[in-house]
Amino acid sequence: MDNTITDRARQAEALANSQIPGLESHKEPVVEPKRDIVDVSGAPITAPTEEEIERITNDVVGQLKSVYDPEIPTDIYELGLIYKVELEDDRTLKVLMTLTAPGCPVAGEMPVWVQEACEVVAGVRRVEVGMTFDPPWTPDRMSDEARLELNML
Repeated sequence: MDNTITDRARQAEALANSQIPGLESHKEPVVEPKRDIVDVSGAPITAPTEEEIERITNDVVGQLKSVYDPEIPTDIYELGLIYKVELEDDRTLKVLMTLTAPGCPVAGEMPVWVQEACEVVAGVRRVEVGMTFDPPWTPDRMSDEARLELNML
């Protein structure tokens, strides 16, 4: 297996587990070697304009709608799993999300899926995904579109 994939999976698992109250990891923390970061995104270094923020927002929402919870046939955006999205002046996109339950089987993978989906948006230099369970997710966070898809209306 590719070491990069293995390392990313460990990082995602550690991130997800660190957000579960009372869960203590018994594994040694993954220490990544220090390395230089070269930005190859091609995104300008200047702060985004209002027009660019609008375009990036639409593109990010579209990308978030391409990520599905494998147990629920609805995308994570319509499920209400995305709590906050911020675009910093340095073009870092910060996404705060949750899961339907702390014990979700894809808890270690879903943040990586979100990061990879958002990294392709033009004008974004870097994507940081954070996990939270406060407030906990409830079906009340679902959009009407999600409720319709799941026959909950």
